[in-house]
Amino acid sequence: MKRFAELIKQLDSTNKTNEKVGALTEYFLNAPDPDKLWTIAILSHRRPKRPVNTTLLREWATELSHIPLWLFEESYHIVGDLAETIALIVPSSKGKTDKSLSEFIAEIIELRELPESAKKAYLHENWLSLNYYERFVFNKIITGGFRIGVSQKLMTRALSKATGIDEDILAYKLMGSWTPPTTTFQQLILEEHESDYLSKPYPFYLAYAVEDDFQEQLGDIQDWSFEHKWDGIRAQVIIRNDEVFVWSRGEELVTDKYPEFQKFLEVVPNGTVLDGEILPFPEGRIGDFNQLQTRIGRKNVSKSLLQKIPVILTAYDLLEWNGEDIRSCPFAERRKLLEQLISKVNSKENHLYLSGSMQFETWEAAASERERAREKRSEGLMIKRKDSPYLVGRKKGDWWKWKTNPFTIDAVLTYAMRGHGRRANLFTDYTFGLWHEGQLVTFAKAYSGLTDAELKEVDAWIKKNTLERFGPVRSVTPFHVFEIAFEGIAKSSRHKSGVATRFPRILRWRKDKPIEEANTLQDLKNLIPE
Repeated sequence: MKRFAELIKQLDSTNKTNEKVGALTEYFLNAPDPDKLWTIAILSHRRPKRPVNTTLLREWATELSHIPLWLFEESYHIVGDLAETIALIVPSSKGKTDKSLSEFIAEIIELRELPESAKKAYLHENWLSLNYYERFVFNKIITGGFRIGVSQKLMTRALSKATGIDEDILAYKLMGSWTPPTTTFQQLILEEHESDYLSKPYPFYLAYAVEDDFQEQLGDIQDWSFEHKWDGIRAQVIIRNDEVFVWSRGEELVTDKYPEFQKFLEVVPNGTVLDGEILPFPEGRIGDFNQLQTRIGRKNVSKSLLQKIPVILTAYDLLEWNGEDIRSCPFAERRKLLEQLISKVNSKENHLYLSGSMQFETWEAAASERERAREKRSEGLMIKRKDSPYLVGRKKGDWWKWKTNPFTIDAVLTYAMRGHGRRANLFTDYTFGLWHEGQLVTFAKAYSGLTDAELKEVDAWIKKNTLERFGPVRSVTPFHVFEIAFEGIAKSSRHKSGVATRFPRILRWRKDKPIEEANTLQDLKNLIPE
């Protein structure tokens, strides 16, 4: 644990990529294999399940620290991180432990099945045997909340330096549903097993958002292919050995969520990997993302839900054909093969559609199509260089996303809550309301978009204009208007306003506008596409 805690401390203390890679590389060169495996798992979001709920963690930490619970809660709201708060309030100890990271995690996994009294005793014992930073990391493993600015791509780079294995190969090895209890570092990283690759997807290729002068950078429009940017779930569908495997971009195997895709076995040959977007398709037309969410959160998809919200795969790339990896082929060649495949498919019957490709003579013509994106239930346009290979991760130059301008509405600040991390001392998480029958009705929360100076100014105002307190939340005097931007909107019975918005954020502070001129709830509803 000492070695892993030191690694996390190093990673958390720098924003420099090379320093992070260096620390990880050194760790992968010297740590025991079981610890390496669990480190890879933790940094790629394969953490052990939480064995103790946060209410009990709070209670047991305050008992050990001999402080009242209210004081712990006040401290927590200031610190902004539960694991750090516990590490700070537990009495300092001169005790030490020689247990490794993997030994600690094995105990934490077993802890789930123990009675509360045994859990409490275990936590008290270890809180007192670890130094501050080890205790902090131990708490992070318990709570499952690692956020240390290390992407899987960065971790893979360090692993490549330590092992000498190519980054792309490692990225492929780390895809899928492996867990430390089901494999070893030797098997996962160092060995090659052909059977391991039956269900594995390829690492996804991601696009960059266009920049202000992108038309000049991209040059001749004839070098580019265009298609709509669909608002669904990015996925790869794999057909191998008469089986279908569906993987989300988050590396989650979701085959059972989309039984419609079993139809692909009838029309798509083995040795095929499709890259595309899972879209809701009620009544034979593309629906909105809010409808798709009713499928995402279900453990079991009922027959009635399958009928109410069927889904399709809108394919836009072909990564494997006849069992051969064709990612290095130019996009135009892959696209031609994809078009030939889907031309033989009854899309309506088999739930497999082609994402239409477009060509334009001028950038102005492309911009006009982008303006019509919402009519087609898309978020804008994708721009792909015709001769581009299918790369790994987010690479700049060949694939771009040109999203539509967001929806906007002017709303009134009604509630505020303290932030987390470096914002823990400031009220930075805001709730906004719109006018309806003379009252402000809550419709969205947002916590990004203001400058640091603006955040401090709003925070100072909130502290002087609080009406009521509800734990970490404060209601405030309606006074300030903010322009709120969001990417999507849909009707929702789960929200008090009757409307759900996607990715709301603050566009600007409307100091020029009195609250009487803020928008109404009806104005918001008028933005919902027909």
